[in-house]
This record gives sequence, C-alpha cells and structure tokens, in this order.
Amino acid sequence: MLHKYSRLWVAGIAAMAAAGSAMAGKYIPTTDGAIIDPAAEWDGLWALVLEDITVMGVLFAIVLAYLILKYRRRPGAEGGGAVKLTTGAAIAWALIPAFIFLADDLFIAVRGWEVWNVQRTVPAERLEIKLESSMYNWEYTYPNGVTTDNELKVPAGKPVLLRMTSSDVVHTHYMPDFRIKEDSMPGRVTYLWFYPQKPGKHLVTCNEFCGDGHSRMSGSVVVLPPEEYAAWYEREGAKLKQAAAPASPIPSGEAAPAAPPAQDKSV
Repeated sequence: MLHKYSRLWVAGIAAMAAAGSAMAGKYIPTTDGAIIDPAAEWDGLWALVLEDITVMGVLFAIVLAYLILKYRRRPGAEGGGAVKLTTGAAIAWALIPAFIFLADDLFIAVRGWEVWNVQRTVPAERLEIKLESSMYNWEYTYPNGVTTDNELKVPAGKPVLLRMTSSDVVHTHYMPDFRIKEDSMPGRVTYLWFYPQKPGKHLVTCNEFCGDGHSRMSGSVVVLPPEEYAAWYEREGAKLKQAAAPASPIPSGEAAPAAPPAQDKSV
C-alpha cells in the first residue's frame, strides 16, 4: 500500500504530464510543407527547457514547503523520527520521482533530436555558396564565380547552404544570430544552412582557436531584399566576365599600326 504522502508525487506526475502536453503542442514543427527556420526551432527548444525546469522547480518547492510545515517541530514537542514506510511505499517514493525525471528527460531529448533533424535537412530550393576559410579570412564563392572576403551577401527569404573547407587549420564558422556553427577543415567538405528572412547585418566569427589572430577573424552576413541582391549579383557577375574577357581583336577593314622603322646600327 502506498504511503499517504505518495499522492503528492502522483499529483506531480499529472501536473507535469499536462504541462508537457501543452508545451509539446506548442513546439512541434509544422508539416504543411513550409520551410522551417532552424534558428526559431532552437529558440523554441531553449524556451521549452526553461519552462520545463520552472515547472519542475515550482512543483518541488511546493512539496518541500508542505513537508517542512507539516513536520516542523512545534514548541514543547519532542523531536520526531523517521516515518516507517511499507515496502510498497518505499518503492513508490524511489520509482515515481525516477519515472518523472526519466519521462521529462526523454521528452526533451526527443524534441532536441527533432530540431537537429531540421538543422541537418537542407531544403531543395536554396542558394549554394562555397566557403574557404584561412588564417584569418572567410572567402565566399558564388555560383557565378564572384568571390567576397569576410562579407557574405544573401537574399532575404531564401535558405542558404554553405559548403565549407579550409586551406590551413580547423576553423568554425559561427553565426550567433542564426544559432548555427560548423567546423571547416582541411581535406574535408562540411556544410551548414540557415534561413535569413529579414534584411539586416549579422556577425560571423571563428569559434575555434586557430592561431594568434583568432580573435580578429570575423566578418558579416548582409541580408539584402531579393531585388537588391539580384541587382548586386548580376552587376558583380558582369564585372567578373568583363575582367576575364580577352583583349578585343582589330576590327576587319582597319589596317594594323605600322611597325616602327628599323634602327640603323651601322656606325
């Protein structure tokens, strides 16, 4: 037979189950085919953890306060002793809290795994950019061959995939506003993706100690309106083509410039 105060744990299970159900419904990703923003999902997971530990902390504080008041030593009363528990009550006091913590931990772990899968599943419609990191520089190469150093320009409203490598040591491309970082390593190609949705400027920094100049290895992500990005992309692509074009041949019908007269070396 359960000890009479074990019903407090039963009430706790019910309270945490109700709270967990409400929070699960709040943070489960949509399934309507829309692109899910990983940054928002990580923020949601962190909010879930905070709500979870708050519920647990309040519950345990209530139980502790009740037991302190219930079994406090009153004036003139003798000191009390431990409550004699039956075998069933002892098992209940050990297993019920353990199951509460286990269920809670599993719930958080499953939610974290869901968010991780979102982060590692790249949308089919994306802008793909190559990144080569080096001491102490980020070099981005766009599909049309345009390169930029330490400034990644991207359009708002389109997922961006970075395929990364390093020319020297391990660096970590960290974008705190997008809640994402990933190592770039020599001899390997790694990737990360993020979903910029509003125009603005965001920090990029190296999050792996890579040498004496590590603290200066920073850059920016500049999110542009789609029309402004398209104009920049076309303009820079045209400049690149013009610079790579060979020298124009002499138009037909025009005579080549006369060679200079030979010098008379007989003296």
